[in-house]
Formats: sequence, structure tokens, C-alpha cells
Amino acid sequence: MGHVITVAQQKGGSGKTTLAVNLAVEFLQRGQRVAILDTDPQGSLGRWFLARRDGVGVEGMEFSTASAWGVSYECEKLRKTNDIVIVDTPPKVDADLRPALREADLVLIPVASSHVDLWAVDGVLDLIAREGRAALVVLNRWKAGTRLADEVAQAAGDKAKVAVARLGNRVVYAETLGMGLGAMEAGRNPARAEVAALADEVLAALQG
Repeated sequence: MGHVITVAQQKGGSGKTTLAVNLAVEFLQRGQRVAILDTDPQGSLGRWFLARRDGVGVEGMEFSTASAWGVSYECEKLRKTNDIVIVDTPPKVDADLRPALREADLVLIPVASSHVDLWAVDGVLDLIAREGRAALVVLNRWKAGTRLADEVAQAAGDKAKVAVARLGNRVVYAETLGMGLGAMEAGRNPARAEVAALADEVLAALQG
């Protein structure tokens, strides 16, 4: 049975889909069978998948969509045929999010380098705690060396475990997303090491 990773954050624009697709491609490149499940009505994950299908192809990767209350059924089905199932969720925290959290072996919470993003974490963490699930805060669009970034990292660490690996504030993440690719597929660039390091941490958390 595969592992389910749910990506959740109530603030829009925090980079949930970026996180989901880059981990999906990284795991795929490691020989895992990967499914991505889009529960966000905006459908960004689905658009990325279609762009990938029309570009490099989607061998080894499965895509599905579900409304909030269809998540449990889809996850149960996808677990049987995939090593990793990654669930992208809408930017809100309410009862609709609970099925996606309940199914998760690990919840990833992307936080950009702003206090507004950090403030939005509380509601997600409350729900995760109620469901008794493990969570990992991932610092996204990271600007190294800025005081705000350091403050956000410190404050996030008071609320939940924070991943050591961070995704930098790099154009390549946005550019590749629109092309149906992961950042590591755009030649040699620093994003490749960032995503690989995060994937290592995620796998360690799943196995721990």
C-alpha cells in the first residue's frame, strides 16, 4: 500500500501545487509509481498534468480529481497501485479539508517568507492535530540571508517540525510548472538539489 502525502495551507499562493509537482517528479525519477490527486476546484494540478502529458509524457504517473468528500475513496484506490499519492488541496481550512488530512500519512505545509503565510498555518495545524497526523512545514520561495526569512523559520519551528530543506525563490519553479515539468528537469540548477533534499526528508518522515 502506498503512502499518502497531503499538501495543505489556507493561504492562497503559498506554493502548494509547486511543492506537489516537484515532489511527484522527484519520486518518479527515483523509480516510484506516483499518483497526484487534485481536490482544488482551481485545477492547477490537473492543468500541469495535461501539459506534461502533451510534452514529455506521463508514464509511471497517475492523475485523479475528487471533491472533498471523494478524497477517501480516491486515496484508497490509488494507494493500491502506487507507491506515493500526493494530494493537492484548496486554499482554505474547514470541514472539507478533513478527509484529505485523515487519509494522509504526512501533511506538508508550505510557508513563504512572510508573516502572513505563517499566520495562516495555525488553522491547518489545529485540524492536523485533531486528526492526529504528522506534519512538516516546508519553507518555500525562500530568500536566504533575509531577517524576515529567519524570523519566519524560527516562528514556524515553535508551531510544528520544520523541514531542513528549503525551496528557494527561483524563477525555474514557476517556468517549469507552466510546461508540465519539475524544476529538476530544466537542466542543471540549484532547485534540483533542493527538491532532492526535501524528498529525502519526506521519505524519512514517512518511514519514521
